Amino acid sequence: MTRPDRLIAMANQIARFFDSQREGAAGAANHLTRYWDPAMRAEIIAWRRGGGDGLAPLAAQAVDTLIDAAP
Repeated sequence: MTRPDRLIAMANQIARFFDSQREGAAGAANHLTRYWDPAMRAEIIAWRRGGGDGLAPLAAQAVDTLIDAAP
C-alpha cells in the first residue's frame, strides 16, 4: 500500500485543531465521519491498521475511534 501522504497531512491538521478543543479525538473522529468521503476514511483506516506511520497521536486516536465504530 502506498503511503497516503495527503490524507495523513489532512488528518494531522484536523487533529491539531481538535487538540485544543474539549472534544479531542472524539471531535476529530466526528469530523472525519461527517466531512470525509467514505473512500478517504477507508484508506486512512487501512493505513492505521497497517501501523499508521506518520499520524499524530490524536489523529491516530481519532482513526482508532472510527475503527472501533465500524460494523
